[in-house]
Amino acid sequence: MQAATLTITSKNYSSWSMRGWLLARLSGLPFEEIMIPSDDPATRAEILLLAPSVLVPCLRHEGITVWDTLAIGEYLNEIRPSARLLPTERKARAHCRAICGEMHSGFAALRSALPMNLKANYSGFRVWARAQADIDRIAVIWRECINTYGGPYLFGRKVCMADAMFAPVVTRFLTYGVELDAVCRGYCDTVMALEPVREWVNAALAEPEEINELEAEF
Repeated sequence: MQAATLTITSKNYSSWSMRGWLLARLSGLPFEEIMIPSDDPATRAEILLLAPSVLVPCLRHEGITVWDTLAIGEYLNEIRPSARLLPTERKARAHCRAICGEMHSGFAALRSALPMNLKANYSGFRVWARAQADIDRIAVIWRECINTYGGPYLFGRKVCMADAMFAPVVTRFLTYGVELDAVCRGYCDTVMALEPVREWVNAALAEPEEINELEAEF
C-alpha cells in the first residue's frame, strides 16, 4: 500500500505546516514529508499572509487528498481513533472543536504582528494593542481548558488536536517574549517538551532558507 504523504513548507516560518505535521505525528499514521521550498512564489505569499487560500499542509492517503488543517485533524481522528486526537467525552469534544475552530479562523492581528519565526528572539518586543487582545483571548482559552480538564494539556493528560493547533502560538510567545501568567507559562513549557515539537524545532533551526521580510524587527 502506498504510504501517506504530507506536503509542507518551511518549518521555521509556516505555522500551518507545523499544525498539520503535528497532527499526523500524534495520530501515529506513517507518512512521507514532501517539502515545498519557501522560495516558491505561492508558498512565499502564503507565509507572508498574502495568499488568498492556504496551500499547505496537504495530506494524501489511500487516494484521498485533504488540504485544510482542521479537515486533516478530523480525517486523522477518523482513521486513527486510538490516537484520540479529539476527546472521548462529547462535551469536551465539542469544546475542543470550538477552540480549534477559533484558532483556525481567528487571531488575525496576532498572525500579522507576531509572525512565526523559530530562529528569532526579539527581546523587548512591543506588542500592538490588537495583537495583545488576541494574546489575552488565547490566555483565557488556555486557563479555562487547564482549569476545567486538569492539564497538563488543554484537555487533560492526553495531548490532542487542540494542542497541535495552538503549538505554533506557543512558539510565537517565546520568540517575542510575550508576558504570560504562571498557568500559561507552564502550558508553553509542556508543549515545548513534546518530542514531536522538539523534532520540528530542531529541523527548523537547521533550515538554511531565510525570508527577509520576516527577519526585520518591528
